[in-house]
Amino acid sequence: MALVAEDTGVPDEDLIAHAKAGDRKAFAELVARHYDFVFRVAWKWCGRKTDAEDIAQEVCARLGRSIRSFTGQGAFTTWLYALTLNVARDHGRKLLRESRKTAAFGVHAAAFGEAMPEPDERADALWEAVRKLPDKQREAVLLVYGEDLSHGDAAEIMGCAEPTVSWYIHEAKKRLKVHMRLAGEA
Repeated sequence: MALVAEDTGVPDEDLIAHAKAGDRKAFAELVARHYDFVFRVAWKWCGRKTDAEDIAQEVCARLGRSIRSFTGQGAFTTWLYALTLNVARDHGRKLLRESRKTAAFGVHAAAFGEAMPEPDERADALWEAVRKLPDKQREAVLLVYGEDLSHGDAAEIMGCAEPTVSWYIHEAKKRLKVHMRLAGEA
């Protein structure tokens, strides 16, 4: 569910300043303006609409608690990417803990959500394989290929050097190539 609000044309920097000062309308407009972006990143991370909605909602809640910590030294969207990825990782860890508890008690994993349909297109199969990569490789692929960022921009968001992002991408490509060959997709 995307939030719909009238865009007043006020720059993000002004909305952020007002939101930091406690202006709820400015905060609401900031959230509405960036909600689709947050949801898109969350969906690409997890691949499930319900989980992406949960992640996006948690990002909005954390944004309310942490907006004052945004210093403005980088782009707001860079900071928001990092916040969204942190929430997505936390959500993934939560789901892992829940599934381990479920397995320990012998309850079927299907009790926690709807079953995922088999990917019927090559792109779906590829993104499903991306979601199985180690976190840093997954983040790099999501940012560079999913969000069309440069390696430098992805490095800024991930908090590492640009060559490190390039290495993550290289390693991810090797893993994905093997995975897709085994799945008969390559």
